[in-house]
Amino acid sequence: MKAADVNSYFSSYFNQESEKGDFLERQQMLRKAAKVRFLEQGMPDASCEAWRNFPWERILKNSYRICLNPQAYHPEEASFQCDNQEIHSTQFTFLNGWYLHDNAPLTRFPNGMIMGSLRAACRECPELVNPYFQSAVDDGDGWVHFNAALWQDGFFVYVPSRLQLRDPIQLVNWVKSDESLLIQMRNLIVVGEGASLKLVHCDESLKSEHSFVNSVTEICVGKQAHFDYYKLENKDNQAFLVNHLLIRQEAESEVNTHTSTFNGGVVSNSIRVLLEGERARVCNNGLYLADGKQYVSNDVFICHQAVGCVSNQLYKGILDDDAQSAFIGHVLVKPHAQATEAHQINRNILLKDTARITAKPFLEIYADDVQCTHGATVGQLDEQAVFYLRSRGICERNARLLLMHAYAKEVIDKMDIPAIADRTEGLVEKRLAGENITCTNCMAHCCSTPDFHIKAPDF
Repeated sequence: MKAADVNSYFSSYFNQESEKGDFLERQQMLRKAAKVRFLEQGMPDASCEAWRNFPWERILKNSYRICLNPQAYHPEEASFQCDNQEIHSTQFTFLNGWYLHDNAPLTRFPNGMIMGSLRAACRECPELVNPYFQSAVDDGDGWVHFNAALWQDGFFVYVPSRLQLRDPIQLVNWVKSDESLLIQMRNLIVVGEGASLKLVHCDESLKSEHSFVNSVTEICVGKQAHFDYYKLENKDNQAFLVNHLLIRQEAESEVNTHTSTFNGGVVSNSIRVLLEGERARVCNNGLYLADGKQYVSNDVFICHQAVGCVSNQLYKGILDDDAQSAFIGHVLVKPHAQATEAHQINRNILLKDTARITAKPFLEIYADDVQCTHGATVGQLDEQAVFYLRSRGICERNARLLLMHAYAKEVIDKMDIPAIADRTEGLVEKRLAGENITCTNCMAHCCSTPDFHIKAPDF
């Protein structure tokens, strides 16, 4: 599929989707408006800063099919099993962009929570969906409009006010197909005033051809609410993953995001945060490991719109072989956002001269009472530290592995769910040691290809 063919491809599938007619009038209007915006704007290209180094040729050389209908129901345990006992989570699974369920698209809990299919929620409880749907930050990205016009299904979570959830919710999105699929997921997470929620979002692959997942997740966090988001990306080397996380926070709310990228042919993570209420706080953490010809990008935009808000960013990467990575961190402080505190850090280690990183952190400040810092580093392992470890009887290979592990652990230590932190640390250790990294007891074997690992030094 060439870039010039995208508009006709888009229109064809939009017409097929419209014929189904199972969306209410408001949703149909939103989809038609998004279609107009996409056809006017088109796909983002090299003229857009965030997409300047994106390897479009690797994605557009394939022809994709959109799965307009869910597959026949079958128990997820038949193909996918995640050992999440220590996480104590409630798991919801999506296959090729559609929610897996047996005649229960929405689950209503006695405490007032509602979770399940967003498509079903639009029909069954529009009074809870409409005030929040497409109300988060919209940065005008063409892929966001593409998703808004053609999203298939997605995850809906509604947490009523003052409900404190102790155990996390786990969303597993996996791909299994013998043909190349374009998967459009749209997720909506609503956390009511004074409520608390932890969400673990896993992207996995089973046997598949070149899949392209274009996902948008909207998160609306009420006053004094708390939300933690864990994104674990462990795809195969034929997978293309474009994620948009759109967050809107009210006064005194707190959001923490943790994005861990272990595998994937092309992975793009975009986070847009609007701090619209006073004294809101957000912390964005990221860890990415890439080798071979992998491409990983992280684009974070935080808009300080109210007084006394705080934002922190910490992203760290390890790149080997011909891998490429990009980091763009943009903090905007508006004139009325006095007493703002904003910090962003991006650090990268290149294990070979052929690996490449583009880092562009910057601040845009229109207020005078602020504490803002930013910085980026690109380098290699500290040879003096390697020498010190070797002088204590540790071989050079293990010395380098220990240093890389310690480097990554700064991000892992910020995770508040011990089971997730332990699992992430274990996956990092295996990745750095050159082992295949399927999750414990997982039947998916999503990373079974032997050419996908950061190679440990051979001495």
